[in-house]
Amino acid sequence: MNKTLITILMFALLLLFIISPFAALAGLMLVVLVSAFFFLVGNLFQAIIGGDTNPKGS
Repeated sequence: MNKTLITILMFALLLLFIISPFAALAGLMLVVLVSAFFFLVGNLFQAIIGGDTNPKGS
């Protein structure tokens, strides 16, 4: 669950960086935003279905 919350926080920060009026490299940030969105959806889906977030099992 912590992994999901951290991913949501990072996604929100990425949105703030893109919306920022002083955003240099906005095109690169859009690519990062798309990849972060896919990680967010994956982590949310894993949290909803109750999958094991620690693959090593410890």
